[in-house]
Amino acid sequence: MPPFHGLSTIAFISIAVLLAAAATPSQAALVTFSASGNNASDIQTTVDNFRTSLGTLNANVAGSFGAGRREINWDGVPDGSSAPNNLAANFFNVNSPRGVVFSTPGSGFQVSATAASGTPIEFGNLNAAYTGLFTTFSAQRLFTALGSNIVDINFFVPGSTTPAFTSGFGAVFSDVDLANTTSIQFFDLANVSLGTISAPSGIGNETLSFLGGVFNAGEQIGRVRITSGNAALGPTESPNVDLVVMDDFIYGEPRTLAAVPEPATAIPLLLGLLLIAGFRRGGGRQ
Repeated sequence: MPPFHGLSTIAFISIAVLLAAAATPSQAALVTFSASGNNASDIQTTVDNFRTSLGTLNANVAGSFGAGRREINWDGVPDGSSAPNNLAANFFNVNSPRGVVFSTPGSGFQVSATAASGTPIEFGNLNAAYTGLFTTFSAQRLFTALGSNIVDINFFVPGSTTPAFTSGFGAVFSDVDLANTTSIQFFDLANVSLGTISAPSGIGNETLSFLGGVFNAGEQIGRVRITSGNAALGPTESPNVDLVVMDDFIYGEPRTLAAVPEPATAIPLLLGLLLIAGFRRGGGRQ
């Protein structure tokens, strides 16, 4: 006889299997993509493999496609929102809806100028030496925080204030000189860290590095923190000062929160259903 009167053996086994699955925590499986080199072609294959892992590139429109990926290469930012002017933190959620909003402990954000604008390229407006320090993966613009080397990225359903999550995020960096100074840290929807990965370093100036991570066990990334080098832009680089800026951002399509009970919620729910079913079909016998 099944453990609960009136509950079929098949039904009992089915619920038991669900309980076992709910009680087993999923293990974060972070797949890392990284490469470095002296020019774009040195990292292109790794970037393309990362793109493939996320899916088809989606249009820059409001709303979530539910799958695929979004990208930011900065090159479409108008001169009015580029150096020497600052970039609005929500530019890529309002002006060009891609579902990200930036924050920083510093004073703001800046996208570098184009040669046609008359402002020095590659943040030469901040320090003339930078035009020989940085290079681009996709010409001509680059991105940086001001007054800090930290950028936090929160995800939203593109064009809205509805929080969202993604499954993976990657970025191209320029001039990573020192190991373990440039990193991406992933946080879940409860702001708990899912792990940190570090970008590979290059040799010399004007190098490019790519770093990306994809979670394949259902983890939901609500925020990422990028640490670029070990100092904010401003000073001239020295052996102990590693100045790093960013180019392309590539990330999974921001999606709405899944209405699925977490394991901690699912376990008592299934137990309750099991007990009710046994009690009712057994006529309430103790």
